[in-house]
Amino acid sequence: MAWMQGILQAHPEIAFFLVLGLGYLFGKIALGSFKLGAVTGTLLAGVLVGQLGVSLPNEVKQCFFLLFLFSIGFRTGPQFFRGLKSDGLAHAALAAIVATTGLVVAFIVAKAFGYDAGTAAGLVAGALTESATIGTAMDAIARLDLSTAERAALANNIPVAFAVTYLVGVIGAAWVLSQLAPRLLRVDLAEECRKLEEQMRGGASAQHSARREFEFRAYAVDPGSGLVGRSLADLEALAPRIFVEQVRRRGDIVASRDVSVLREGDVVAVAGRRTTLVEVLEAPGSGLREVDDRELLEVPSDVVDVVVTNKAIEGRTLADLALDEASRGVFLRTITRAGTDLGRLADTIVHRGDVLTLVGSAASTTRAIEAIGVADRVTDVTDMMVVATGIVAGALIGLPALHIGGVEIGLSLPVGVLLGGLVCGWLRSVRPSLFGQIPGPTLWIFESIGLAGFVAVVGLNAGPDFVQGLKESGLSLLLAGTLTVSIALLLGVLVGRWIFKMHPGVLLGVCAGACTATPALAAIQEAAKSTVPSMGYGVAYAVGNVMLAIWGTVIVALMT
Repeated sequence: MAWMQGILQAHPEIAFFLVLGLGYLFGKIALGSFKLGAVTGTLLAGVLVGQLGVSLPNEVKQCFFLLFLFSIGFRTGPQFFRGLKSDGLAHAALAAIVATTGLVVAFIVAKAFGYDAGTAAGLVAGALTESATIGTAMDAIARLDLSTAERAALANNIPVAFAVTYLVGVIGAAWVLSQLAPRLLRVDLAEECRKLEEQMRGGASAQHSARREFEFRAYAVDPGSGLVGRSLADLEALAPRIFVEQVRRRGDIVASRDVSVLREGDVVAVAGRRTTLVEVLEAPGSGLREVDDRELLEVPSDVVDVVVTNKAIEGRTLADLALDEASRGVFLRTITRAGTDLGRLADTIVHRGDVLTLVGSAASTTRAIEAIGVADRVTDVTDMMVVATGIVAGALIGLPALHIGGVEIGLSLPVGVLLGGLVCGWLRSVRPSLFGQIPGPTLWIFESIGLAGFVAVVGLNAGPDFVQGLKESGLSLLLAGTLTVSIALLLGVLVGRWIFKMHPGVLLGVCAGACTATPALAAIQEAAKSTVPSMGYGVAYAVGNVMLAIWGTVIVALMT
């Protein structure tokens, strides 16, 4: 042990990667259906290794944190700015109410229990499950007019409070929103979501499966079939959204546009949902018989993610878009917003920045892409110039501050970088072909490793004081965290239901987004047996991310 301690103290960079590895390992530990997660696991691993007297410069921590802030801003930028418009204003307003209530409750509880600024900041970060609050609070503490020892003591109290209250926040948010809130609202959540789905004439999102949702099959027109002498439009009218791509006639392959009526012996290549093809075209008496015509079916196909950029698409529903000529022969596999799957609900409104995963022939998807936006093809190229410029520009915007009573009042450098990421993410949604190409896996690395790296350094540097702080404040923090998350969410539920008149499923999704609690969203959707709650998550998550990050600076100012 002494040998290992000596190596780690002499080479803290080794300790850093040791903490990361242990953190992700600890994060896989499950307590029932709950997992610690990489953030909490890395924090605990950092504290454990930190007991050996290993530390890293704060500048290392700050670099990781700024990368993390930029990435979450970039990912949520389109939804944040859309939330400032009328169509997303209700969701944004409710998210602001939940986040502000959480700050006020945390401040009152912190004063009641006699917490210092560091513990109060950790309480806000943990109970409302927003790790970015840690970084902004530490930045605010670093600028206080205190001695170095006093600032270090306050900063080291943040991870203690966060470690205790984060578990309370995650579990509490999931339980309050998925179990308590539906009872409080006196609604059958699953039934309400089912009714909304029926009203929207949609269905749940497709799951990854060996079964293919969309098929391309060949059918021969039998002698005496009622389709002989009928047009291709008549065949396509037999079921919703089936399309004839081409036809084999007397051995030759003919484009569908060149066929006026069907003849006996024609073979048609039809694209559609598997269920539709099996239940309608292959039903007895349909006059069609499936055949294996390899040449006819060898049509180039494509599966492509498309970023919505066309202003004409903004605000339209999926059902409305399906009627466009550009949608002919194209099927929607998923629609995602800020990384969240919205489910294929027919009345789901599409906004710029949404990503539609389309399936169809290459010619059909190309036509759809031209009408919708820009293809987001798989690539390993990252526009690092945009990343670096966004961080630098945001930092320069956030640095100016006013000095009042020994406290600096301003955006702060971290919040400036977050805003820089928001702007870059919005620009990317408007001009994806020209601006800020960052592949999804790269963005995940920036966000995940950025946060984990930041938390690893926080845990290492706070290690010696962590255990003592936990002994002194552990029990009171459990109560404080419970009060903060419960009151904030319950008030949000009541306001959303009785003032904003939101649908229960959408409302609970908004509340989950407001406290950035993705595990809570999963719990709500499981209870609802529906993806409806995700409809309220996107805008609220973006607004919650920004406000809760700013709360790190605000709570330190209030407590000092």
